Amino acid sequence: MDSSLLLMLSNLIHLQNQLDPTTSLLSEPNTSSPLSSSSSTSAAPLLFFTIASVLSYASSALLHRSTSSSSPPSSPTKDDVTISAFRSLSTDRIWSMDPLARDAQWRSSYGLSYPVFSSLVDHLKPHILRSNLSIPADYAVAMVLARLAHAHPPSRLARSHNLDPFLVSKITNMVTRLLSTKLYPDFIKIPVGHRLLQTIHAFRDLTSLPNMCGAISGSPVRISRLPDRGDVDPSAYLSRHGFPAVLLQAVADHRKIFWDVCVKAPGAADDVSHFRDSLLYQRLTSAEILRDSVVTVRGHHVRPYITGDNRYPLLSFLLTPFSPPDGGGSGAPAQNQFDAALARGRAAVEQAIGLLKGRWRILQDLNVGLNHAPQTIVACCVLHNICQIAGEPEPALFKDPKEMGPPARVLESEKSLHYVGEKLRQAMADDLQERQQRLSSR
Repeated sequence: MDSSLLLMLSNLIHLQNQLDPTTSLLSEPNTSSPLSSSSSTSAAPLLFFTIASVLSYASSALLHRSTSSSSPPSSPTKDDVTISAFRSLSTDRIWSMDPLARDAQWRSSYGLSYPVFSSLVDHLKPHILRSNLSIPADYAVAMVLARLAHAHPPSRLARSHNLDPFLVSKITNMVTRLLSTKLYPDFIKIPVGHRLLQTIHAFRDLTSLPNMCGAISGSPVRISRLPDRGDVDPSAYLSRHGFPAVLLQAVADHRKIFWDVCVKAPGAADDVSHFRDSLLYQRLTSAEILRDSVVTVRGHHVRPYITGDNRYPLLSFLLTPFSPPDGGGSGAPAQNQFDAALARGRAAVEQAIGLLKGRWRILQDLNVGLNHAPQTIVACCVLHNICQIAGEPEPALFKDPKEMGPPARVLESEKSLHYVGEKLRQAMADDLQERQQRLSSR
């Protein structure tokens, strides 16, 4: 029985007992009592009223159910319509569309093709479902990708998706955090084993230099405004180019895929300070990584190394050019040939960063809170690798401002590594010149 009906009966019984405490609707009348006649008489109208009320309630309840079942469903809200429009595109029927038209549509909206998007959602969905979002997981991922690809502010996405701007920011922060933590180990990996050998061989084909396995560079990522928090010095974020920024450090392979990224420094810092403060530097100096596949060049043991410009220190695992970029080939012929070969290797990371900012345009003017800037940048690096691995078309390169700076000063703790680096660099330059002379003489 309905709880409201029971409550109504209880109230009526209580009212009857107040009017005539000698009688009860739930007890038999006492015929021996002199008041039995009057009690019975007083209870009859109330009993009749009770029965009539119950019948009235029952009929109204039946009428309400009948009306509810026959009435049309309520019209969908704007949010329902928006999700329905997205769902009409993301159902299984999308696979019957022309692949070129389908993927062009998704790249235009979300920065990647539908098959890559679908795979990305599969990776993120188990983590997103734990957050109990009010919107579907694939819809949330699509909204965040649209923001990263087009640099939409939360207010614009909130209007187009009929969501609260706070919720848009919350979803963006959640998805970028998952990309930069849960998916990072799967898609940004230091090369080892067979992959390391493949990378070394590819760089050798590209540069004619042995055992190169990556190129390192720093890039300022512009932020929309200087921080105004009391515990942050705004001048620390003002880059040498005149705009507020945070620094991205990236190492890329020959396929322009990042195998290490770090975002720890504000825009006013220099690349070498950022490098020395990174986990990568600690692991390289301790020979924790890139210690296998050692080769011998003119009697010198050469471990796998990365290359950078003169703003980085010359070390046994980090080879830099003999001459600065504006030196105009002022070194000896062997040194100039080595510098040219090294530049072909460094081009991989410069192009990778250009593709990163060209594909995920939010990195051209980062419109997220300062606390979420690092994870957003790293999340875009993960997405960049996913696109490169999947063979997505490469967008036009975004051109960073020309980086100029004094050569890095070698620290006291680095002098032994620097000394070995000098010997290796000269031996490799001489070896490269000799090999090229042999080839030209044939």
